Amino acid sequence: MRLSIRHSTTYRFREPVSHGIQRLRLTPKETQGQEIIDWQMEYDGASEELTYDDQNFNTVSLVSVDEGATQVKVTCHGTVHTEDNAGVIGSHAGHLPLWAFLSQTPLTEPGPKIKALIAKVERSEEGMVETLHNLSNVIRENVTYMTGTTRVTTTGEEAAADQCGVCQDHAHIFIAAARSLDIPARYVSGYLMMNDRVEQEATHAWAEAYVQGLGWVGFDISNGISPDPRYVRVATGRDYRDAAPVTGISFGAMTEDLTVDLAVEQQIAEQ
Repeated sequence: MRLSIRHSTTYRFREPVSHGIQRLRLTPKETQGQEIIDWQMEYDGASEELTYDDQNFNTVSLVSVDEGATQVKVTCHGTVHTEDNAGVIGSHAGHLPLWAFLSQTPLTEPGPKIKALIAKVERSEEGMVETLHNLSNVIRENVTYMTGTTRVTTTGEEAAADQCGVCQDHAHIFIAAARSLDIPARYVSGYLMMNDRVEQEATHAWAEAYVQGLGWVGFDISNGISPDPRYVRVATGRDYRDAAPVTGISFGAMTEDLTVDLAVEQQIAEQ
């Protein structure tokens, strides 16, 4: 499938910025089942300083905010070709060893609520993939997808206790549970082409678990499936903080408003 993506993020500040640095993870990965046809980054109110690969092989663009800017707009757009591999990414890559994805982080540390969800998971005789799908189903059945109830700082345990959250929270709960079962797991941020609309309100998030014999396998807990050709992987990490699309600091101003415009659609005719 050939997907066309356009994603812009606009920051507005209460007063002019004296200095600011932003770390952007907005470039899709070149990986099994995914090829970047073209990709461009454009900036208004900021300038790119350098681009590098981090410890998770995420492409990171480091940009500086123009002195005196009251608004910064980052726009990325391009075309990505995807294939259907039933969510299987394959062998491990990156500078972090596989065992690093077994240890919990502050966002994934399980408490009594997550441990109670783990106890409900049926161990499938068909193998680990089916067991992990069972885990995904248990999370989705017990933690309702509901926007506006959590923040980027909400932990998986907090979302499990509140019994509601968004895709980020579902992924953190899944990762916490998988690691508790001695299964390496990681967070994925990216794009999802919706079947009913082109314009979207936010990027998407899901999880991947490492299964012996297959390697990394994706699980979209919020939708109850493994990623298919509608999904574009952008960044991975031990939790949201490692894969966040935009992080950074600014001096001399506070962010007053942030808006995101995102469009993902299929290109029918391949060239």
